Amino acid sequence: MKKIDIIKNHNYNDFKDILHKKIEQMSGDYIDLIAGNIHRELGGYPGRNHRMPICCKAMRDLMSDKDQIIYEPKKGNGATLTIRYYQNEI
Repeated sequence: MKKIDIIKNHNYNDFKDILHKKIEQMSGDYIDLIAGNIHRELGGYPGRNHRMPICCKAMRDLMSDKDQIIYEPKKGNGATLTIRYYQNEI
């Protein structure tokens, strides 16, 4: 019997969860997150069934007023989308 690798098709909440963890664990005043790195860490990228548009949407949705888009691909979504998230003030 062969071992079968199952690739999970990640959903919006999967991306939100990993982004929340990264933001909560930041040690400085801000953290720059890159869509391609987030998706690679979660799995399924690069690949035919990647979920990059969902990853990018989750990244944008988590932005506060003071967070910044550092780099945005010409088409808006892509592995190079980079967002700077700032430490939340309590």
